Amino acid sequence: MKMINEMKLQIPGKSANEGFARAAVSAFAAQLDPTIDELADIKTAVSEAVTNCIVHGYQDEIGQIYIHAKLYEDNVLTIKIRDQGCGIPDIKQAMEPLFTTCTTGERAGLGFAVMQSFMDKVRVTSRPEKGTSVVLTKKLLSKGAKNA
Repeated sequence: MKMINEMKLQIPGKSANEGFARAAVSAFAAQLDPTIDELADIKTAVSEAVTNCIVHGYQDEIGQIYIHAKLYEDNVLTIKIRDQGCGIPDIKQAMEPLFTTCTTGERAGLGFAVMQSFMDKVRVTSRPEKGTSVVLTKKLLSKGAKNA
């Protein structure tokens, strides 16, 4: 796969920046002329990944969230969302629907399940006390890149 464009974004892990991350990634993906449904899928998956960084990765502190998106000429979009937070001790368990580390009852434990339902592939890597990386991949059914 030949990459045709990429973007990098670094934002503080604040709730106010979740919407900005959604908008930035969806604006970048617009180069591939996605359908409205595809764009909504991308926005939702990005929201979930960024929210995980804020709520679980950094918990009681504000750390940096790194987003690196790439477009490929065969209409594939990859989005890597990474934090340097507390990490996930058991990725398999964390990806089970309804599993959450939240003790207040405010979180349903569906973040990874939502990402998986809207993207073609979700790959999670993590190291305790080093952080977590989520790579979201989606092949768009669009007409292809415009002026990329």
